[in-house]
Amino acid sequence: MNFPIIHTNFWDALIAVPAIMILTQLLKVYFKIPSTFTPYIALLIGLLISIFISHPNNLFAGIFMGWFYGYAAVGNYAALKTSWVAYRNE
Repeated sequence: MNFPIIHTNFWDALIAVPAIMILTQLLKVYFKIPSTFTPYIALLIGLLISIFISHPNNLFAGIFMGWFYGYAAVGNYAALKTSWVAYRNE
């Protein structure tokens, strides 16, 4: 089995992850989705973006990178929220 060559580029770090964060928050606000489902929504959006936009010719690479996109967005949101709450409590 040959593994695909997966490149992390400008799109991954500076566009995809913030786009997933924004889309997740918009969906959460407009459709009143409980916070417990937010990581699943971010993962789903990450997979969709990765499979259909970033890596349309390689399903394995799309799924692999989609997990990173989704969970990077979740981790960034958690870090930002924790930092903001800590700052506000000082």
